[in-house]
Amino acid sequence: MPGTALLIAAAPVGKARMVDAASVLPVLAAVSPAVLAGTATASVVELADPLDAQTVLTRLRAAAMAPGPLTVYLVGQLHLDRRQQLQHVALARTTAATVRYTGFPWHWIAQELRLRPPGSTTVIADLHADTDSWQQLALRPLDVGTGVALYGRVAPPPGRRAVATPSYMKALATVLRSGHRPPLPDLHQHVVAQALEEGATDIVLFADPAAAVPGGLGGGLGGGFGAGLGGGLGGMPSRVPVPAQQQGPTPDAPPSQAPATAGADPHAAITKAVEAGRHGEAAAMAAAWEQEALRTYGASSPEVVHWMEVRGHLAIFAKDPGRSCRIWLAVVSARLAAGQAPDAPDVEAAADLAHHQWEQVRDPDTVRELGPALVALRRRVPGRQRGTVNLVQQRLVQFHTQVG
Repeated sequence: MPGTALLIAAAPVGKARMVDAASVLPVLAAVSPAVLAGTATASVVELADPLDAQTVLTRLRAAAMAPGPLTVYLVGQLHLDRRQQLQHVALARTTAATVRYTGFPWHWIAQELRLRPPGSTTVIADLHADTDSWQQLALRPLDVGTGVALYGRVAPPPGRRAVATPSYMKALATVLRSGHRPPLPDLHQHVVAQALEEGATDIVLFADPAAAVPGGLGGGLGGGFGAGLGGGLGGMPSRVPVPAQQQGPTPDAPPSQAPATAGADPHAAITKAVEAGRHGEAAAMAAAWEQEALRTYGASSPEVVHWMEVRGHLAIFAKDPGRSCRIWLAVVSARLAAGQAPDAPDVEAAADLAHHQWEQVRDPDTVRELGPALVALRRRVPGRQRGTVNLVQQRLVQFHTQVG
């Protein structure tokens, strides 16, 4: 199956720049797409010094949804949002004071990659950290999610006004230019030996997904559905009670055969249905599980929210943005009702998905129907991108004008 390579080189413009991230792109561009992705054929997407988080999120989300193996090459620098203590990849407009609004939250990477099959995704990172980020990394290592391989290094802050070189990524690209991609653990070991000076205090990034993937889960779904369902979302357990029988039709999907074996894991059956194009059947199974979780654990419980999110992703795979938007709006409401803060990462991620799916809707009636609810949501959960309320209102005005 064709693979995908996503090349991201990001760094602030001006005094906040610690690394010349874009300097590695010509070297990576000289590597054939097939070698970059580790597949016989591949496509390459390149982002050089992106200006805003939404641009990075859109490209990362599209790459995560593509079938086949995915390799993300990330070069840049880490800044810490001191208020929430969250790591961000600095973008062109990022400063120490604006990192929360102008950087790309690191946890979004795991958020977007969590639904890919275990073993199909690799992140290779060459990063420099500011002082606050470096201190936090000693206590809280970087994480890209269950089933995703992570290789690379994080270097400490360079000297005052110094601009460092992404030596790890350049060494790696030099090896790949030979036209051969060795097994990644071997390649990583070789590059670390070449790029890191003796006595360096760099943090070496290495994660073996085989040690973190839940047993018996996953599968070959092109869009990457199986891994996230099996691994659980937001700390959710990977198994929940199986409904004794199908619960009947729901507004979001026809009735279909749901698993009825006590203790069985439903995620594999749902994955197979999606792989076969039976999106209605997959949605019905997820809805039945959601109803069982509702009876067992109650509204707004982590188990119910888990299955709501599953249905939201299923609607994305079924290319039904209107239904997906409705579900993600409900997910945000459920998380807020459970006591989560409006700026909690999972709440913001669900709000961003609701907003993104609404922007994909082309039916004017549906756009106008969901718009007011999204405006209300964005007033409460604006997210990291500035002006989200205005963006919704502007699109609503456009659609009302078209009707008039």
